[in-house]
Amino acid sequence: MALSGEQWVIAYNDHEATIVAVGGGVRSYSYRGRPIVMSYGDEELAPGWSGHMLAPWPNRVRDGKYRYDGTDYQLPVNEIETNTSLHGFVAWAEWNAVDVTETSVTLECRLPARLGYPWTLHLRTRWSIGPGGLRAAHTVSNPGHKTAPFGFGTHSYLIPGSLERIDEATLHVPAAKKLKLDKQSIPVGSGEADFGDPTVLKDLVIDDCYGELKRGSDGKAEVRLADPVSGQAVTVWMDESFPWVHIYTADGLDGDRKRGSVAIEPTTCPPNALATGEDLVELSPSEAWFGVWGIRPE
Repeated sequence: MALSGEQWVIAYNDHEATIVAVGGGVRSYSYRGRPIVMSYGDEELAPGWSGHMLAPWPNRVRDGKYRYDGTDYQLPVNEIETNTSLHGFVAWAEWNAVDVTETSVTLECRLPARLGYPWTLHLRTRWSIGPGGLRAAHTVSNPGHKTAPFGFGTHSYLIPGSLERIDEATLHVPAAKKLKLDKQSIPVGSGEADFGDPTVLKDLVIDDCYGELKRGSDGKAEVRLADPVSGQAVTVWMDESFPWVHIYTADGLDGDRKRGSVAIEPTTCPPNALATGEDLVELSPSEAWFGVWGIRPE
């Protein structure tokens, strides 16, 4: 068995994706034979959280410390260089398939209460593929008796086209605000966003969070990564359940994967939201949160 657990291949015409049990995410996605997301092998752990679901918080919590409803909590610190708690618990949990068709797979994961996060969550993701590309519909519900705070995000690395490196690619992020981050990659303010117009990446190193996303009449915000050499491009769209997007230029990955793709991460909240409460989702008992995003190759 692959290190990423059970695999499900879903396909529609020229679209094909592999969804995996570990992390509940997408391991590969191709369109007309060209890779759309960074993939990895059977004997590899997902590099850089590739394709994984991020909950009950995305991104970082400073020193792993937060206070909720009058009680202080300590999360495990798993990014030593920043002394932060990164990307939650479900990214390395095993998800189970509850419905499988040729074009879709629905996965579920139960996150039990634990030290540092004493709430139980039930997560459900339906991956589907069709003429518009790859779509992920997420539900997070609270089966417990107390209100549960949480955030949610995703972590796919996108490949714009035939470029081996992203330096010649253009990036468009329709945001009005960019967070200013300190040495722990924790927000300490905000400023005007860049990439409001398609911009060539060159040697820019990006690991930033963007908010106040501009949306179309359908409520969707779209981040576009394009290859001007081949004319190919890929768009990550997200509904209004995702008011933030984190952009990372894969500079921390090893070998050929370094700067070979761009992580475009729809998130419900900015970094450190468990501590600050900014855009933190608070689920009442028996309540559910729902969000949708997708990847559209061009």
